[in-house]
Amino acid sequence: MSSTSGIDNTYTNPAYQVGDKTPSSSLDKNGFLKMLTEQIKNQDPTSGQDPNQYFQTISQMTTVEQLTNLAQQSVTQLAQAANSNATSLIGRTVSYIGKDGLPVSGVVDAVDLTGKTGPRLSVAGVAGIDPTVLTTVK
Repeated sequence: MSSTSGIDNTYTNPAYQVGDKTPSSSLDKNGFLKMLTEQIKNQDPTSGQDPNQYFQTISQMTTVEQLTNLAQQSVTQLAQAANSNATSLIGRTVSYIGKDGLPVSGVVDAVDLTGKTGPRLSVAGVAGIDPTVLTTVK
């Protein structure tokens, strides 16, 4: 009876290797413009292409880009407002519903602005209170 040994020095084409590469399913403005430029360069000069169609498409892409920029600015401003509102609570007495379902009151000692989900309050030594769960502010 013969035995088999493992295969050594195998080669796998990089196209078949599983990695952390997640292909993008969206097309950014630079990719779109490259694709549009190639399409214009390679079009048939004898076919009647309407140049207005290209300008309309570019105009729409510009509009979408500006709306995306506006949305990003709004998110940034909203985060800054949340941080500002949370820091204005320092020294104020607040109430919230605790984990046991009972109301808890205390003075806001500090605000942690380093969290990814927004600011967190420290109320009477209890850290990690979400400002959105406050029921009263005095």
